[in-house]
Amino acid sequence: MKALFYEELKGYTGIKSGELPMPVIMDAEVLVRVKAFSLNHLDVWVMSGTYPLKPPLPHIFGSDCAGVVEKAGKAVSHVKPGDEVIVHPGLSCGRCDHCLAGKDNECKEFTLLGVVTPGVSAEYVKVPAANIFRKPSGLSFEEAAGIGITYVTAWTSLVLRAGIRQGDTVLIHGGGGGAGTALIQTAKLFNTRVITTVGDDGKIEKAKAIGADNVINHTKEDFLEAVKRITSGSRVDIVVDHVGATTFNRSLAAVRKGGQVVTFGSTTGDEVPLSLRHVFGRSLAIHGVYTGPRSAMAECLKLFPHRLRTVVDSVFEFKDAQKAYEKLLSRQFFGKIVVKV
Repeated sequence: MKALFYEELKGYTGIKSGELPMPVIMDAEVLVRVKAFSLNHLDVWVMSGTYPLKPPLPHIFGSDCAGVVEKAGKAVSHVKPGDEVIVHPGLSCGRCDHCLAGKDNECKEFTLLGVVTPGVSAEYVKVPAANIFRKPSGLSFEEAAGIGITYVTAWTSLVLRAGIRQGDTVLIHGGGGGAGTALIQTAKLFNTRVITTVGDDGKIEKAKAIGADNVINHTKEDFLEAVKRITSGSRVDIVVDHVGATTFNRSLAAVRKGGQVVTFGSTTGDEVPLSLRHVFGRSLAIHGVYTGPRSAMAECLKLFPHRLRTVVDSVFEFKDAQKAYEKLLSRQFFGKIVVKV
């Protein structure tokens, strides 16, 4: 099969195209013919060698995809060859207490496709049958490929962990990225007031078009002072911070007493000085989120494509995958970047 892969950890410039062996499935697995896959910053961390886990080389990368069932194992009954599907990227043991409780992302064996196992940047990928979901009608493969990590993480962050409620005020960092656009849409399901940050003025109207009520250009105005101004000093109920070191302490200061702070990314660094007195003195709850369980995928897929819909910034050809990652790192995009297979 044709595949995109790398043989050394030197970033996206090491991506190669070539022929690799076709995956062989077991009875409880499904072989998916990939039609499109989407990019995540996780891909970059793994391929650059900065992620804690190192993949075996050569490595097929990528976690999120949509496609068509090519072959289903003997024990698989919910999908058949020809079905259009979405792959949930989380892999777990399926047997431990966490898995049986529907919290498979807390399994001690939990990992993601494309981290230490072969990913989705190829013609075919094999996955456990439990990770296969039918693609909602009305969605293109490109839109469906952007759901995986992005919307599962948004749903887990806001609904399962922060316990978002009707009418909350939510601050979402990076409203122009894939995660940010998913978070804005998810928050608006609960009639919330959404405040988001972007890095340039060109993204302001786009963020408002998908539901943001207030948009702060963080390059021109300190977001904490802007939040105080917008909320008349009352601050927000929930902050979702996937930026990391440069924003986290101000995110803690932007939330009201008794509020919720969610973190699932650290693109600007993962170590911050933290005042415990500030945390317990203001009764703050800090939630660490690493993607989410399969149940989150099942819940949010019910809302596609009418209440939720992937914002696709651009679609690249298979041969242009390096250009796709170059655009991801440029931050000059809005939504998800997708590669057709």
